[in-house]
Amino acid sequence: MELVTSKGTSSSLFTHQSKKFNVFLSFTGIDTRRGFTSHLYHALCQQGIDTFIDNDLKKGDKISDVLINIIENSTMSIIIFSENYASSTWCLDELAKIVECRNKNNQIVQPVFYMVEPSYVRYQREKFEEALTKHEQRFKNSVQRWRDALHEAAGYSGWHFKVNDSF
Repeated sequence: MELVTSKGTSSSLFTHQSKKFNVFLSFTGIDTRRGFTSHLYHALCQQGIDTFIDNDLKKGDKISDVLINIIENSTMSIIIFSENYASSTWCLDELAKIVECRNKNNQIVQPVFYMVEPSYVRYQREKFEEALTKHEQRFKNSVQRWRDALHEAAGYSGWHFKVNDSF
């Protein structure tokens, strides 16, 4: 697994295990990696903000303890909710941990609703409902935790970007 930090260096996830990041980015690559998320990442880096982004996730892998540690030790998390966010169990595990850190440690959390309605995330409608329904058979014990995290995080104050918005 390869990481990219704000200094533009690449190394293994284990190298950054104890490093404290200013910002942790949670996103699904299929929707935003080469567009919105990469622009956000580079804008944060240009401002000298030490930002964690994982550019080499293996689909289907369970979230690692090292990544959980990085979330716990970040000052802030930005969750980029997009159409396929809930399709990724990895993203949903990150989200549940981010919500837990906000509730326990007052970690700053900012959602970005990237071309999705906040109410679809909060109440798991359309693609969010479809994804969670698919997950129920395989991940029965985790789905309610993910639903609760989606509901809570979608209620946080954040940004809503639509197709016609400009940066």
